[in-house]
Amino acid sequence: MEEMEGDIDHITTDIPSQKCPLVCESASHACIDRENNPLTGPVFKNPVCKVYRFQTVDSKWMLVREQMEECTLSFSIPKQLLSLYIQEDTRRVQDLRELGELSPHWDNLRMEVMTRYGGIINSYQETFAELDKITGRSFKPSCCKAQKSLEFIPINLHTQRMRVTCPRKTDAFYDIVTVGAPAAHFQGFKSSGLQRLLSRYEAEKKSFSTAYQCIYYSPEHTAKAQEVLSTISHLQPLITSLADQLLQAAQDHSSPGLKDALKNLSDKTEQFVHTLKDELVKSALLALHAARPGYISKNQKQTPVQGGQHQGHIHQGSDQNQSPVQGLPGHSPATSVTESMVVCNNVEGSQNLTKGDGGPLPLKHQDSIPHHKEYDEEEWDRVWANVAKCLNCVIAMVDKLQEEDNSRPEQGPEKQLADVITSHNPGDWREQLCPVATRLKDCVMEVVEKAKRAMTFVLLQEAACSITQGFLLQQRRDVVFSQALAALACGFVMRLYAGMQDKGFLEQLHLVGLVAQFESLLSTYSEEIGMLEDMEVGISDLQRVVFKITEAKTDDLSDLQPLVCGRRDHFTVEVPLPRLVFQTLPEEIKEGKPLRVFPVLFNVGINEQQTIAERFGDISLQERINQKNFEILEAYYKSLSEKVPVECLPCFQTQTDIKELLETLGQNVVTKKRKNVEILWIAGTICRRLNGIRFTSCKSAKDRTSMSVTLEQCALLRDEHQLSKDFFIRALDCMRSQLTQGDIGQWEDPEAGTVTENKPASRHFYPIALLLVSSHLLVVWLILSLVFLLAKYQ
Repeated sequence: MEEMEGDIDHITTDIPSQKCPLVCESASHACIDRENNPLTGPVFKNPVCKVYRFQTVDSKWMLVREQMEECTLSFSIPKQLLSLYIQEDTRRVQDLRELGELSPHWDNLRMEVMTRYGGIINSYQETFAELDKITGRSFKPSCCKAQKSLEFIPINLHTQRMRVTCPRKTDAFYDIVTVGAPAAHFQGFKSSGLQRLLSRYEAEKKSFSTAYQCIYYSPEHTAKAQEVLSTISHLQPLITSLADQLLQAAQDHSSPGLKDALKNLSDKTEQFVHTLKDELVKSALLALHAARPGYISKNQKQTPVQGGQHQGHIHQGSDQNQSPVQGLPGHSPATSVTESMVVCNNVEGSQNLTKGDGGPLPLKHQDSIPHHKEYDEEEWDRVWANVAKCLNCVIAMVDKLQEEDNSRPEQGPEKQLADVITSHNPGDWREQLCPVATRLKDCVMEVVEKAKRAMTFVLLQEAACSITQGFLLQQRRDVVFSQALAALACGFVMRLYAGMQDKGFLEQLHLVGLVAQFESLLSTYSEEIGMLEDMEVGISDLQRVVFKITEAKTDDLSDLQPLVCGRRDHFTVEVPLPRLVFQTLPEEIKEGKPLRVFPVLFNVGINEQQTIAERFGDISLQERINQKNFEILEAYYKSLSEKVPVECLPCFQTQTDIKELLETLGQNVVTKKRKNVEILWIAGTICRRLNGIRFTSCKSAKDRTSMSVTLEQCALLRDEHQLSKDFFIRALDCMRSQLTQGDIGQWEDPEAGTVTENKPASRHFYPIALLLVSSHLLVVWLILSLVFLLAKYQ
């Protein structure tokens, strides 16, 4: 780039009337720029670079560099997701096995659901194995979009950067990600796309639940069950670890360490208790009791319950021996350490009672399961509330130990010596703290086991309501989400690398997050309706994704690859940076604060099929998508304006207020206008003004996408860099041309891998809309087309 800048004066002496002012083009790494950023290696590769010169309104000359690259995340993100899907479904099968003994009806449903999960796991393992064999390729061409082994891979995922160098001005660059619409092309669109399929599925699930004798749970309840499972699986090991840290601090006799460990333990335990304070868990436990084999026999026999029923219920699902409950678990919370410890002991006794279900139970144990009407609905409230009471035990004991430690120096040395001789307890913090900390861990484990079974039973009923259709929809959603996440991760990494030196951008990143604006050019006609419905759900699912910036173990390229962790209801993408780069980040980001992304989708069809849809079809899907995502964008800007100073946002030559742009966008969204591309223009402008990530998509990210990107680039040159009006069309034609200086008339097609002639597309295909008028026109059209083709090739 520096060599090009040094030759500006020489370049300006060239003939200004040349048709295509292409200075140079290259497909080698020698032309790669990226501000010499060492981070691009692990993610971006195979650059293709072109440099142009254009005249400005003041008769100066600017250099414009276009650089397109492939992204290794096209394959690495889907492969990581597949691995996570396999792990999650394997855990789900294990959870179903651990539900314990169920009645024959529910046991049959469980076996059928487990068989379906096994089929998905096998299918995903085969796909993963096929992807593991692919080496060297960094993107999926459109000709492979319906290939099963590549269905998780986004189509034509590329990044493009336009860098502009003007005399006496700072260089500017504009990034955009191009990708084919995230959709399940292999599965097809005969039955429409995800959005309509999911709506139909939820509407029919109630009738399915009646047919399968299941309990109907709404999508909100299912999502809540997944959230509870995810949260308790995350918090339970944390609480155990923090309790161990507390004991270690007690052993070291460290008051500061004890205080810090207790604070962290209290925070996580309170979060744990708050998660379980939900009626869904209680109702699911009740339903699970009703699904046990002894439920019917209890109703028939009316066997009197043995003494001690009011103290607790026999629960199935663990391996310890049973023992009677000591004391009443339902008495009021104790205020003193002694009384609180009594509650903890009760919970411990109750826990021992609940453990004992490794295999089938004797009949009398099944009969002892309480009847639905006699089930103590307050029992669950007492169980999870006892976690908080056990925490109070720990807090009170820590306070007691610290008070004793603070008062001990006031005593004489003789008294201290006497204390040590007579008793070791006052000085041994760990020994006094260990019982209450152990009770807390045991109580948490008991609650986790109960809640885990209850939520697994909810998900079992969700899966059993429509076994075939539900699993097919889940597979389709996995495919679409994989493509969308690969594109989002690519855009996020690209934007992060570009903004590493921008303090305002980094502040915005950790305070609010980034907006990711997806521009779609799909029509609302034929199979592209299904693609748009798939894309809508896939982009919406990206709201479950957060990013974290981590410090790479080494500077090796393999250690700088983004990593994905989590489960379907929540994924985290970790972006590692070299140590020297990581140290320059704000403290909030270095501490691992989750960074949010707000995906928005705006769609305007622009091809001939959209003309048919607007005249004879239905465009309500497009209108609903634009209206819904405008509200999301408006809410994001409101949050941004409250938390981030305006100085953090980038400066542009066109100083239109963002609020005015939002008002204009809102008006265009509700305006009934055919092919209203103003929606896309304004949304793209707002995204750039908000430091956002720009994506452009169509069916395969080829023709419509390239036309949109080149037009946007020329508009930026005109509005931000004073491109001469006489050069606007020339610049547009130059960027869209396939001509090269070395190979006139030919250009290498990166998709097909072949050299194609630069000839305009044939225009003998007449508007299809005319064929709708009469069947006779179809015959005439076929005859004329045949004659034209014969004449052409003769």
